[in-house]
Formats: sequence, structure tokens, C-alpha cells
Amino acid sequence: MKLNHKQKYLAPAGTCVLIILGILWYYFFSSFSTKDETKFLYIDNDDTIDSVYAKLEPWASTHSMCALRTLVRHSSYDENIKSGRYAIDPDLSTFKLFRHLKSGNQTPVKVTIPSVRTLDKLAGEVSKKLMLDSASLYEALTNEVICQKLGYDTATIAAMFIPNTYEVYWNISVNNFLDKMNTECMRFWTFERAQKAKQMKLSTIEVSTLASIIDEETANDAEKPMIAGMYYNRLMLRNEEYPNGMPLQADPTIKFAWKKFELKRIYNNLLHIDSPYNTYTNTGLPPGPIRIPSIAGLDAVLNHVHHKYLYMCAKEDFSGTHNFAETYEEHMENAAKYSKALNERGIK
Repeated sequence: MKLNHKQKYLAPAGTCVLIILGILWYYFFSSFSTKDETKFLYIDNDDTIDSVYAKLEPWASTHSMCALRTLVRHSSYDENIKSGRYAIDPDLSTFKLFRHLKSGNQTPVKVTIPSVRTLDKLAGEVSKKLMLDSASLYEALTNEVICQKLGYDTATIAAMFIPNTYEVYWNISVNNFLDKMNTECMRFWTFERAQKAKQMKLSTIEVSTLASIIDEETANDAEKPMIAGMYYNRLMLRNEEYPNGMPLQADPTIKFAWKKFELKRIYNNLLHIDSPYNTYTNTGLPPGPIRIPSIAGLDAVLNHVHHKYLYMCAKEDFSGTHNFAETYEEHMENAAKYSKALNERGIK
């Protein structure tokens, strides 16, 4: 078939268009990364366009970097770089990557709140996963004004943290992080849990404080409701001998008061420290949690075992469980067995 004048020019033009489209697709819409697994780009507040390029180059092909530089050159991105954590999947195109970077469409990071003893340790663990530094977070956690805005004080702020895994943005600010944790704490305290606390005549912070002591007493989750019942009995006891309640006499609070968490034995000379956390000389609960309480510890308090025990002592077999007693005399027998076992093992 003979081609007319227009057809003679349309055929090459169509071929040129296809070639151009192919080149555009190859540069801008093919995969940016040469890796088979997802990589994460972390952009800090002080990053420049050159440092962003430097972070991307190890994963990118030559043509994809060329395409990205072209897109940046024809935009204002280099003047408004957004910090964050950006996922670069194997099939993510250069154009989509550019759009994510330009719009700040980052990927959340999972942060696990650990059940740790001190706020500086908490700040250190959290900062390992986020852009914020541990010093800034710790400073906020020990700032009375900030804590009060969240409904706590510097002694009770540990109760706001529920050990769990949460999704947040890597470049989240300290204030937004604390607001997020406060929201998650309120979500944890469901109507059912709050009602159980109310029936025990305890606030949620008091439940957290008691739970923190129980967590320090044992890592055995199965025994925690039993221990919770014993401490609750002491807390609520009112008689001629203890008109204001029986002192909790919880050894972990002594360790906290001294900041000597490595102690294996609590001797009498350690019991006279002048501290509101000394539950041997002060009745009631200490001012706040002595660690970030675990969920198992919190639920152990709310679902404590109802019994008449007032005393407990670690078992002499070092199983991590306890002997319980209703009377002081019975308790002293258990204590003597445990003390003998410690001496035999040379534990001081």
C-alpha cells in the first residue's frame, strides 16, 4: 500500500514519541533502587541536598540519580528539605520517591517502650529509634511544668508510659512524642480497668506505682497477682497496731531510694535512709512508680488474688517464687530459710 504525504511523516514521528516515552519511563518511572530489599533514608534537620544525594547514591542506579537531580533542579526541594524516615522499596520509582521527599511523606517507625527503672534509661532507649536526642527527652521528663501539663509530676510521669510498641514518625518532636504517649496511656485505661482501680480505691497512678513494685519483686507473671494481693492487704490494713495502714516494707523501694539496683540483700543499715521512697519508715505508697510498670504488673494489681497473706519471702530454692505467710512468726521462719540459703551461696 502506498503511503500518502502525511503518513510518511506520522510514522517516524510516532516512533520518536515512543522512544521519548521509553526514555522518560526508564529515567523517571522505573525503580529507583537497585537493591532487592527495602532501604530507609534518614534525613536530619541539618541535611543539605548534597548530603541527601550522598545517602541515596549507594542504593541508586546512575540513571535514577540523574533523574532525581533533574527533578530537584526544576523544583524548590533543595530549599525546603523535610527531615524524616523514608522507605525506598525495590519497586519505588524515582518520580514517586521525589514526591515523597518533597511532600514529607515519610514512613512511621516502631518504637517499643521498655519496662526500665529510670527515666534516663527510658530516654536513652527511646532515642535509639528516633531523631530526638535522649538529653532533650530526659530534660522534658524531669521538667515539672511539662509534666503538669500532661497531668503528672516528675515523680509520677513514669506512670504515663505503657510498655508496648507504637508507630510514630522518626522526626517526631519531644512534645508530640509525650502527647502521643499520654494518648496511648488513656487508651490503655479502658472503662473496665478504670472501674477496677476505682473499686480498689486507687487512682490509676497508684495502680501503676504498686505495679512497679511488684515488677521489681518478680519476673514471674503468674505469681504477680498473688504478690499484688499481699501488698494490697498491707495497704488497706487498719487495726490498733497499724491505724494508718501497715508499711509496705518493700525492698525494691529501698534499692530505688539508694539508687543501688544491684543489691542482692537489704541489711538493716539500709532501711533508715531519709527518703519518701522508704516504705519501711513511711506508710502508704511511695510518691510514684519505681520503674515503668509492665502491662502484666498493672493487670496483676487490678486482678489481684484475694487472700489473707501479709508477708512474703523469696523461696530458698531460688526459683524466683515466694513463700507467703499470714503471721509474722511464720514469715520469720521463711526468712530464716532464705537467709541460710544466701549464706550457703556466699551472696552478700
